[in-house]
Amino acid sequence: MNIKISTPFDDAAIMALTAGQQVLLSGVIYTARDAAHKRLCDLIANKQPLPVDLKGAALYFVGPSPPKPGYVIGSAGPTTSYRMDAYSPILIEHTGLKAMIGKGNRSPEVQKSMQQYRCVYFAATGGAAALIAKSIVKCEVVCYEDLGPEAIHRLEVKDFPLLVAIDCHGNNLYKGEG
Repeated sequence: MNIKISTPFDDAAIMALTAGQQVLLSGVIYTARDAAHKRLCDLIANKQPLPVDLKGAALYFVGPSPPKPGYVIGSAGPTTSYRMDAYSPILIEHTGLKAMIGKGNRSPEVQKSMQQYRCVYFAATGGAAALIAKSIVKCEVVCYEDLGPEAIHRLEVKDFPLLVAIDCHGNNLYKGEG
């Protein structure tokens, strides 16, 4: 049974989620891959304001392809999340980020930050980029246009299908992977 949830998130919403739950996410999410993560972390390190408010937000690790005529977005499948592991603890601690969306396991450091600051990691289905795109109802670039598809986009989603892969209580569906 799918649980319907919406952004922005607060601590109570995040703490209610447990690994293994299937959710349908609606609201606003932001896209960011490693180049954008690095820029955000550089701004934090230099005590400069971020171009986007991540408090209570979800970051989707995706570089969407351009839309075909009549569509909001092209393919929008998740990228492998470990590439963001060097940056995620900084963003979780300093921005109030509450959710990340991607594919694959996360490092022990990321999981520790998730527990400490109440953040959850959702898995999106890899290989289903065209299907996922159907849940995206609006897409606009908000910053870092020079990064092309890896710019930070603001997406409005409706019933975006996700799986709670790692919750803020330390439960991890990936445990036991070789």
